[in-house]
Amino acid sequence: MSGGGRGRRRLGAPWRRRRPLRTRLALAVTAAVALVAVGVCTAAFFVVRGALYEQLNLSLTQSARLAAQRNPDSGPDTLAGECRFLAAPACAEVVPADPAKDPAAPYLLPVDATTRAVAAGRHAPFYTDIVHAGHPTRMLTTDYAKGRALQVALRADTVEDGIGEAAWWLALIGAGGVLVAAGLGYWVSRTGLAPVTRLTATAERIAATRDPRHRIELPPPGPPGSPAREDEITRLAGSFNTMLGELEQSVTAQRRLVADASHELRTPLTALRTNAELLARGERLTPEQRERASLALGRQLREVTGLVNDLIELARDEEPQPLVEQVRLAPLVEHCAEAARAHRPAVPVHVRVAEVVVPGVPARLTRLVSNLLDNAAKFSPAGAPVEVELVARAGGGAELTVRDHGPGIAAEDLPYVFDRFYRAGAARALPGSGLGLAMARQIARAHAAELVAEAAPGGGALFRLTF
Repeated sequence: MSGGGRGRRRLGAPWRRRRPLRTRLALAVTAAVALVAVGVCTAAFFVVRGALYEQLNLSLTQSARLAAQRNPDSGPDTLAGECRFLAAPACAEVVPADPAKDPAAPYLLPVDATTRAVAAGRHAPFYTDIVHAGHPTRMLTTDYAKGRALQVALRADTVEDGIGEAAWWLALIGAGGVLVAAGLGYWVSRTGLAPVTRLTATAERIAATRDPRHRIELPPPGPPGSPAREDEITRLAGSFNTMLGELEQSVTAQRRLVADASHELRTPLTALRTNAELLARGERLTPEQRERASLALGRQLREVTGLVNDLIELARDEEPQPLVEQVRLAPLVEHCAEAARAHRPAVPVHVRVAEVVVPGVPARLTRLVSNLLDNAAKFSPAGAPVEVELVARAGGGAELTVRDHGPGIAAEDLPYVFDRFYRAGAARALPGSGLGLAMARQIARAHAAELVAEAAPGGGALFRLTF
């Protein structure tokens, strides 16, 4: 039996999965409302049935009291026997506890051992449904006097007819409720899933056109000052629109990166080709010219290699978690400072560090600090120091500042210094690809750190990295 139940569940689940969500929702709403309607009609039927029988029982009790008052001390006998008619009063008879005292004439109403027990005082009064003269009848057996019981009966046709009519009307109402529930379920599924339908259509349109600029139309907001009334579907549509906005920005940034990289690579590649063609005709060049061309070719190869490496680094969105470890920043900063001094001996680098440990990837953090120092040294005049300071923050974490004493960052350039390939007017004559600061900010964000640029007091630029 249990195996059959499991088989039915296995068959039922795929059937539900094959049905559209709108159909399943309509069926669920229809079933819920229909269940409530059937339950209410069933409860109403039993309430009406109980009320009708209660009224009949009350009539029997009054008839028994009236018969007892009219015949205060009657012996075993039939007191009234015309209850086979609807308009007739109740039938009544007195039954003794001892069958030996029964009258010679048979009783009009059925007498059994329970009736004798009521007469003897061993059983409580009770009601019985019988058939008398071919008609449904309700009978009350109650105590009458010591050793005797009183039985009264009334026809129950009207009660049975009333119960049947109530059952018919309640069944009709229940069927109407099921039909209304079906219509309501269809309406709820159609209106409730309309945003989902629009969301699906938008997703399919984006998949077909590969254009993330499409958006789902949201309901207009309420009047100013009124509380927001957004349901789950509206919030889902809003979240989907937000996701589309992020996707559009990502695609736009990707296209801009490809366009900028193509633009930046065009010049060095052209120079490489020119020098390569020049060296291919080396027999026509003097030794000095070949030497200059070879040096230029090597320099341009290094520039292209550095640019490609930077692009590969920028293509990484986040750090792989297994590579993260606890990094001591003080020796890392000292190492980067030594490399900066070796690369630009004319620019002194002054370092003041504190012992700080942060979670991160050592190689990536080294690249971040090196890019900041290289940028500062590039813009510092000979002899002007680059000041590096690493301090521990009171609430935890660390702060690294790198300051140069160069021309500083113009106010109009400050919002764009971390953009890819952006180069201020003062930096266009200097070597570089315009990717160093963009890469530094990306590495900082991957380490949950914040990197900002600002004008330093007294001139120069100040970069502040906060973990």
